[in-house]
Amino acid sequence: MFFLLRLVRRTSRHYAWALPLAIICFVFVTGWIAMALAQPGSDIVHPANYWWWFLVTATTVGYGDFFPETTGGRFVGAYVVFGSITTLAILFSRISAIIENAKGRRMRGEISFSGTNHIVLLGYTPGRTERLLGELLSEPEREVVLATWEDQLSEHPMAGEDRLHFVRGDITDLDVLGRTGLSGAHSVLIDARDDNEAVTLTVAAHTAAPSVHTIVALRDLRVQRTIFRIDTTCHCVQWHNTQLIAEELSDPGIAEVYQELATAGGKGTYSLTVPAAAATATVEAWQGALGRGHEATLLAVRTVDGIQVSPSWDLPIGPGARLFYIASDRLDYDEVAGALG
Repeated sequence: MFFLLRLVRRTSRHYAWALPLAIICFVFVTGWIAMALAQPGSDIVHPANYWWWFLVTATTVGYGDFFPETTGGRFVGAYVVFGSITTLAILFSRISAIIENAKGRRMRGEISFSGTNHIVLLGYTPGRTERLLGELLSEPEREVVLATWEDQLSEHPMAGEDRLHFVRGDITDLDVLGRTGLSGAHSVLIDARDDNEAVTLTVAAHTAAPSVHTIVALRDLRVQRTIFRIDTTCHCVQWHNTQLIAEELSDPGIAEVYQELATAGGKGTYSLTVPAAAATATVEAWQGALGRGHEATLLAVRTVDGIQVSPSWDLPIGPGARLFYIASDRLDYDEVAGALG
């Protein structure tokens, strides 16, 4: 039903129904007049009956409750059948042409996206962009709009992916950005050909949708000082780190967390090894000891079975295990052991 309504709306804008409607109305009226002349006084030509007889005849259902009884009446019936077949043939050919034209416009990047809560990707780099799109589209409900310069792509790069929409043109132009649905987007990634172009696209995106979460991929992170003059809420990410870019797009703020962990003077990631003489304790005990005593957080544990990130709280940690944690300073076993209980 949704598809049918969408098809009717789309075809009505192209006047696809105009000629078929005119033909069927003409057949309806002239058939009525002809039947009245061929079978005067027949039940068929009664206003309350004719529309029903016309409907079942035109659709070739033929219930048989009303039927012509003279040769002239049968000719009128045949006229109605052929008129309806002609109407349907014209209608279907026009709808097919509209659908094919819509597919062509989608392939050429001439469409306008009307959804919300999607991701907009500005810019294209062969190979790299496809990898980024693969990560972004790994979330089942996520829709992505890829917007490129006219000289970057001539057609949709992943035509079989229904959740990827393609817009092509001058991507600094506000009308082109409007076709991406940028104002209703979840976030926008600026993945330009160089850092100068990234600054230009940031200006355009901020003008078009200042409140949308913006991520800028930079070759040189020192350029973020210029980006912050445009929009202090932008998140700048190292260009080569595609996984971090994808995570930041889906969950805004993750890049800032990574940056904080990598910044000297703040909290960092450390590890310690449980000594051979130590008693076995659970992850829950370690989390409590680290958190209460040192405002630290256990991230992962390496045991003989391998490394486990965000391990189960029931997991026993014995001698030789290595713990990875976030803290302000490096801790040794003796500093934490007293709070293990």
